[in-house]
Amino acid sequence: MSDNLGAYITHDRVRVAPTGEGPLSGLSFAAKDLYDVAGHITGAGSPDWLASHGPATQTASAVGKLLAAGAELVAKAQTDEMAFSITGQNAHYGTPINVNAPGRIPGGSSSGSAAAVAGALVDFALGSDTGGSVRMPAGFCGIHGIRTTQDRIPVDGVHPLAPCFDTIGWFARGGALMQAVGRILLPGYREHAGANRLLVARDCFDLLTAEAASALDPAVDQVAAHFQDRAAVRLSPDGPDNWMPHFRTLQMADIWRVHGEWVQRVKPKFGPGVAERFAMCATITPQAVAESSRVRETVRRLLRELLADDGVLCLPTAPGIAPLRQTPEGELDNFRWRSMGLTCIAGLSGCPQINLPLASLRDCPLGLSLLAAPGRDEMLLQLAAVIAP
Repeated sequence: MSDNLGAYITHDRVRVAPTGEGPLSGLSFAAKDLYDVAGHITGAGSPDWLASHGPATQTASAVGKLLAAGAELVAKAQTDEMAFSITGQNAHYGTPINVNAPGRIPGGSSSGSAAAVAGALVDFALGSDTGGSVRMPAGFCGIHGIRTTQDRIPVDGVHPLAPCFDTIGWFARGGALMQAVGRILLPGYREHAGANRLLVARDCFDLLTAEAASALDPAVDQVAAHFQDRAAVRLSPDGPDNWMPHFRTLQMADIWRVHGEWVQRVKPKFGPGVAERFAMCATITPQAVAESSRVRETVRRLLRELLADDGVLCLPTAPGIAPLRQTPEGELDNFRWRSMGLTCIAGLSGCPQINLPLASLRDCPLGLSLLAAPGRDEMLLQLAAVIAP
């Protein structure tokens, strides 16, 4: 196992041979260090979590399906601490190298998985996405990455962050392989009728600088060529970024529900930013959760009505290119919340979203995303295989 990118965990060596033969025979993959592999401790990017837990007794079913389809697991990949960030920087284990944007962060929390795929260490990699943890690194590293429909793929054996939003996702350098992995992981995979309507989310593009929005224009045109109809839409009179506080409220309440007892008992030494966010989790009130739950239902209804069976929403993956590695924590925190103004749409609605590596700015990848109605993951993968094979 060769790793010159800091993409893989260093506290353990995890390698598992295929258990069968199939469509993925001869391919290699890495799995984010949230996925259980029998006989190994899942570290979750935290030395304190690693030290306070024992080896897994079973392998996560998603990993098992890939092994049965002929793929070889060659390593566990680094993740942000407790998967609670989207920068890819881990105070304990370092920051994987983004080969397509030198000197810039890879994005997280599926940082190692994205870095390994971008750097061609593996053919594809498993990640997970709660608030953007597949989409952001895919956009920053210039690769494909999908957040699947909420609750469609079982998450057994996957370390949780906030189960109300946690989803399985994966990365690859080409759309055809993204689709091949989807055929294995998506229960009841079936080809959908082609998408007919491309809906360009103008209020999402309004959140970008003029330079970034202009850089994405040719990519939007490239995607639109594959649709019968193209229309500009606005998701919210106040802007979808105003949904972000409600996403954050629900996410943080669920994080504290799942991890609060462990945090209070173990008192882990969290790195910068992570400590402050866990402290915020402890302050969320039931009243705030109730209000944000109502907003979530509104967003779900709105997106389902807008997209129906044949609509696809086009939006930026992130507010811009990957920030520099030495960006101060305060500036990164601001970028994080701006990013969640975009990523919260899929989270609140439960919709699948895929990043397509179709644009660049200042010689760095700039992500463009497509989002479909819940259960239409196959439609996004079909588009990726055609548009960016």
